Amino acid sequence: MPSPNAKAGRTGRPPVTSRAEILTAARKLIDRHGWEKVTIRALAGELGIGGTTLYRHVKDKEDLLLLLMSEYAAQLPQPTLPSDPRERIIAAAITIRDALTAWPWSADVLTTDGFIGRLGDSALWLVEAIVAGAIDHGCSPERAVHIFRDLWYYTVGEVLVRAHSSRGHEDVKRPAFADPGLVDLDPSRTPHLADIGGRWAVLAAQDTYSQGVRAFVDGLLAQATADAPDSKRR
Repeated sequence: MPSPNAKAGRTGRPPVTSRAEILTAARKLIDRHGWEKVTIRALAGELGIGGTTLYRHVKDKEDLLLLLMSEYAAQLPQPTLPSDPRERIIAAAITIRDALTAWPWSADVLTTDGFIGRLGDSALWLVEAIVAGAIDHGCSPERAVHIFRDLWYYTVGEVLVRAHSSRGHEDVKRPAFADPGLVDLDPSRTPHLADIGGRWAVLAAQDTYSQGVRAFVDGLLAQATADAPDSKRR
């Protein structure tokens, strides 16, 4: 007969030692609750292991997010980008947008100050492509960084607005407004909006990113070219 003080053997899943299993579980938690609510304790509970065991693989939440982002970026295809600087910038921006759209929470994480600078080469090659394209077009390195930043803000804004509009997490405390369009407007005050009326929601939902980013890049490069002679004389 076993001693009453004897410890029962462990049942259920064995201790997790694979980083891949940890990252898979983390992704499930993020998809379920959002990255803000994921904690090391919650992840350990999801895996059925103790926090001490988990800390052998990840130092903290920030380290976990970096591992997730790096793994995701490493799995993305790396298409051959055009040799033309303008087209290269546009293609890289569209590739970034498509990657973020497939996993929108990553865009939210990357808006944190300093986070993008901690990513590895598997993610930064697209940043390099945009900066190099701007420099090859004749921009200074400083202006090239500004062009990337402006494109980044435009792209992340597009991704996050669409993601938040369609997000279905019950635990996200954000009002979910259905867009009824613009109805019952006074034509004497807002004649153009009143004319568009109920078509607003359909038009606003259309995906015009590719057209928009081309116009945006053309404007940024034109401005940089126009400013170049003045900057050289200083």
